[in-house]
Amino acid sequence: MGGTYLPFFPVWLKAIGVDVSWIGIITAVPSFSRFTVLPFVTAFAERRQILREAMVVLAFVTAFGFVAVALLHQPLAILIVFGLMACAWTPLAPLIDGYALKGVVRYGLNYGPMRLWGSAAFIAGALAAGWLLSIIDPRHLIWIIVAVAFLSAFVSLGLAPLDASAKSATPARASGLLRRPLFLAIIGASALIQASHAAYYGFSAITWQNAGLSGFTIAVLWSLGVVAEIAIFAVSPRFTVSPAVLVMIGAASGVLRWTVTAQDPRIEILTAVQIMHGLTFGITQVGTVALLVRHVPPQLLASAQGYMSALTGINFSLAMVCSGLIYARVGEGVYYAMAGMALAGGLVMTVARKRLDAHRAVID
Repeated sequence: MGGTYLPFFPVWLKAIGVDVSWIGIITAVPSFSRFTVLPFVTAFAERRQILREAMVVLAFVTAFGFVAVALLHQPLAILIVFGLMACAWTPLAPLIDGYALKGVVRYGLNYGPMRLWGSAAFIAGALAAGWLLSIIDPRHLIWIIVAVAFLSAFVSLGLAPLDASAKSATPARASGLLRRPLFLAIIGASALIQASHAAYYGFSAITWQNAGLSGFTIAVLWSLGVVAEIAIFAVSPRFTVSPAVLVMIGAASGVLRWTVTAQDPRIEILTAVQIMHGLTFGITQVGTVALLVRHVPPQLLASAQGYMSALTGINFSLAMVCSGLIYARVGEGVYYAMAGMALAGGLVMTVARKRLDAHRAVID
């Protein structure tokens, strides 16, 4: 669903007359719910060992929530309803990742090749929505998001239940993770680097639309980044450097990417910069997941994903709200702030790297 929501939800908000400052606040709502509701939902689902059931219920609540949002046009009303819906929507990603990581541990699978299918779905959604944007009124974009949300919900019905061996006989408490400095370093670095994408997610499509680019061109630019992301996921089993170094590469790439993006680059340079998404998002994700698998017990992986999403949500909420305010004043100069966030994430991982490389499965 991200392929339709991330690039085009802000475009829909703008099309129905929502001010850019409000757009920043509204699009920050999912990030806010990540550190308020999400950790409790993921911990509850993992403790009760109902990951699949929780994903199905939350997927359908999300789909109907987008229907409610589609019927609104006043910013405050959208904010309230979207906020309620986000309480169901945001736990889905860490639950899905936790479900997948249990398979990684149980069956010895590689995360990257498995994760690339989600990125492929993102491309399909972005290209389809971009093509439709060129032939329909932008005020109707929300219904594309609604359709994809329902498709995702019905697909969730086909998820296989976790067998008994993939579940923990004595579910452990996840709160102990928060007392482990190495775990905090992992999720802290990842949260800073991933949240540095806030201005890109919130305002890139609007910026490019104002520059005269068509909806399909915008979708292609977004898809280029995801193609690079897929390539990273596909070759990730061959990486020989440590996961901590992968995260540091993602951070350095973020500093370069956002600094160049702030310069209002020509389309040729912008195309090259978009391909760096494979590094800023993809390689950061691969490194982070590998660190979690190394340092977190299997029965706590979904909760660990929940805590990471919560911290990312805190950073994303602040970054998105600030991005809206900064963008309204200096436009693409907002990306300098994003470069600073990526740099901070890289510094956190640099400090923790030696201990992470020297220890394995230390969180128990």
